[in-house]
Amino acid sequence: MTLIDPDPVELSNLARQVIYRIDDIGLPKVDAAARRLAARFPGTEIESHIAAFDASNCAILTKSHDFIIDATDNPTAKFLLNDACVAAGRPFVYGGVLAMSGQAMTVIPGASACIRCLFESPPDDADAQSCREAGIVGPIAGAIGVAQAEEAIRVIRGDMPALAGRMLAYDGSGSARVRITPIAARPGCRCGAAQRERNAASPA
Repeated sequence: MTLIDPDPVELSNLARQVIYRIDDIGLPKVDAAARRLAARFPGTEIESHIAAFDASNCAILTKSHDFIIDATDNPTAKFLLNDACVAAGRPFVYGGVLAMSGQAMTVIPGASACIRCLFESPPDDADAQSCREAGIVGPIAGAIGVAQAEEAIRVIRGDMPALAGRMLAYDGSGSARVRITPIAARPGCRCGAAQRERNAASPA
């Protein structure tokens, strides 16, 4: 398992990033998380990188792993991760949380819709800032994290991810509601999933 994050643990993280404790404040997030995971699961090999996921490392990180979990809070990083995984042919699970709602979807490059099939480009800076100002409710992030972890476990077991080409939307604003919506691959998207669907539908 590899963890990558450039930030230290802050007090505001503790409400939703439950792996951390008060005595972790100020430590690199990846190191604090690795220590906690190693104590809980001694047989797990964990590599940590105190760095941002960016253009300098995205290719090698995606190519060297079997499955990637998107736990970023930056729209630009999410699109970079999508593009790197598509280029490397590595499956990943997208996750996003805003206020009382969250989403998750697994992308299998060339076989199911990718993030750019939904949104061709990241939101502009003004929209991204508005999202950050809306905040995140901790239990919503936890629910989406559980959905993402379940997808990773399915892949490790050799099973088909339940959310491949399907968007899970979680709404916690009232009685918690979960909706799963099929997502069609967009014709012309460079992930190639739409072309594969057309080829599969064509008569032999």
